Amino acid sequence: MKRILTSAAITTFAMSLGTAAMAQEDCGDITMAEFNWASGELLANVDKFILEEGYGCNVELIVGGTAPIFASMNEKGVPDIAGEQWVNGVRTLVDEALAEGRLVAVNRGPIEGLGEGWWVPSYTLEANPEIKTVLDVIERPDLFPSSEDPSVGGFIGCPAGWGCQQVNISLFEAFGMEDKGWVLIDPGSAAGLDGSIAKANERGENWFGYYWSPTAIIGKYNMVQVPFGVDYAGDEPWNNCITQEGCENPQQSSWVKSEVFTLVTDEFNAKGGPIIDFLEKRTYPGEVMGAMLVYMVDEQAEGSDAAIEFLLRYENIWTQWVSPEVAEKVKAAL
Repeated sequence: MKRILTSAAITTFAMSLGTAAMAQEDCGDITMAEFNWASGELLANVDKFILEEGYGCNVELIVGGTAPIFASMNEKGVPDIAGEQWVNGVRTLVDEALAEGRLVAVNRGPIEGLGEGWWVPSYTLEANPEIKTVLDVIERPDLFPSSEDPSVGGFIGCPAGWGCQQVNISLFEAFGMEDKGWVLIDPGSAAGLDGSIAKANERGENWFGYYWSPTAIIGKYNMVQVPFGVDYAGDEPWNNCITQEGCENPQQSSWVKSEVFTLVTDEFNAKGGPIIDFLEKRTYPGEVMGAMLVYMVDEQAEGSDAAIEFLLRYENIWTQWVSPEVAEKVKAAL
């Protein structure tokens, strides 16, 4: 059972746990974030298994969300490693910590193909090869008839109250989608959004709307993120208009790039050695992460169980992250 540590417990870790030398035969104690979402659980538990069985480490997982884990790491130096730190929500603080040397980004892309944006089913693109970008999609509202009014195209946005709702409203306006024959649909809830994707795919119908990756539903239905066909407008128009209610003249823009880093403390990084080498090389292909998230949902699997499944199923991937000697130790432990 996962142990969720309070800030007091984290402080205790900061005072009582030091990271031992990084020699492969005497790795020592490591504290590591286990972020409280599916991919974060999987990544942390795969790291834990490889580090313990392959490098002889003793890994203690600290469960938490993006902001509290980052704050503890930045202010207290605990945990030593945050494998899937989403940067956008704490961008300024991350930039400051990296610039001032408290933290080090040893891997700026531990998961490929992640991010937010607008998606369609893969079969939609296969049947309509002329569609390459969002600009192409919005010229074809006839392919995506609204269930309530088939004479217009239905674009599925974010449920009311989500931070992404305003971005979709702004971009819907910026691209002149209403004038091109579209209506913006509020799915009502996360379940409504997921349900609309599932219903369309199971019926072989076209679907166009907002989602993000890595997520189980994107992996399950092989959804494809469509490039916008325009550049990112920049931080000023994005932060001060596109994301803000009442934005009067939103610019056309691609979605802001989602960034995920593997962060380590400066003290941990300074010890160097094979652990840092492993973290630098450890990158999950997007389709593999998607498949594992589907497995976690279908099998009701927690991170520790999913880690074993990943290591058994994708030996060809993770063995590229470690030396042959470490790979043999990990395989022997499975």
